Amino acid sequence: MSVPADSTIARNKSFDFFSFAEKYGVALVLVVLVVFFAVMQPRFLSLRNVANILTEVSIYGIMAVGMTFVILTAGVDLAVGSLLAFSAMCGALLVRKLGGDFALAWLVGLGVSCGVGALAGLLHGWGITRLNVPPFIVTLGGLTAWRGMTLIFGDGGPVGIFDRGYLWWGRGYLLGIPVPVWLLIAVALAGHVVARYTRYGRQVYAVGGNAEAARLSGVDVKKILVSVYVLMGLLSGLSGFLISARLGSAEAVAGLSYELRVIAAVVIGGTSLFGGAGSVGGTVIGSLLLGVLLNGLVMLDVSAYYQQVVIGIIIVFAVAFDTYAKRRRNGM
Repeated sequence: MSVPADSTIARNKSFDFFSFAEKYGVALVLVVLVVFFAVMQPRFLSLRNVANILTEVSIYGIMAVGMTFVILTAGVDLAVGSLLAFSAMCGALLVRKLGGDFALAWLVGLGVSCGVGALAGLLHGWGITRLNVPPFIVTLGGLTAWRGMTLIFGDGGPVGIFDRGYLWWGRGYLLGIPVPVWLLIAVALAGHVVARYTRYGRQVYAVGGNAEAARLSGVDVKKILVSVYVLMGLLSGLSGFLISARLGSAEAVAGLSYELRVIAAVVIGGTSLFGGAGSVGGTVIGSLLLGVLLNGLVMLDVSAYYQQVVIGIIIVFAVAFDTYAKRRRNGM
């Protein structure tokens, strides 16, 4: 029995809520949150508060770009918060040992922080690909190990930074916009171009979609997996440098619970925990949504305890939606 053409056209034109939610849902929720908090608290949209939101988002947003590549390969990195603190501590300690206040102190801090982060990411990747230990376990070990190393190196306390050139990277402005925001924009644009328009990006998606099929197609799966964890470590180091420059010290407790924020931002932004689907652009929107939500709750005097509850619930619902959307796409 044939189906009338008009019926087919009508069915194709019918509104698909889940497809719409996948494409635009996060952006719409972000707009709704901004409007809600602006109405509830007029100071929410003040220039000072907006700058604070964007600066805070930049710290974990940069790491979220790296986490996007990790999760695209169906992996995860739970050590990002601890690695942020350890990288920053190493950079600050060397700067202090060299005298603290000298020309290009910031360059030493930046180089050491990013280098230590990249090396730690290499160790994570090696553990995953050479020892065949699941990413969850390797980075869970890293979460505690790097935090412990931070406490050992810093003797449990902060290491102060007083060089103005160093502090500018966390507190300065360029063309009226906080410097960390510029760095987030640069990292996000680079990440978007690499993910969407390069062979490497296509290989990352291929590994996450089906690692065995990618291997049979000639992709060096182990090399790709190691590279995403090195990238994650490098960006954790960059965020560590920025947060130490913003606070004026490298703190042993810096980055606590940031792994939750980073993973939440990526998942909220639409990147599938099953790998092979997602985008850097979605991650940036997810980071902004999380930043707006947390800042708005603070301005409404909501307890920090409840903020953690909200983040946990959001992660669960985002993953549940992702699971349903995947089943729906597969016709299950």
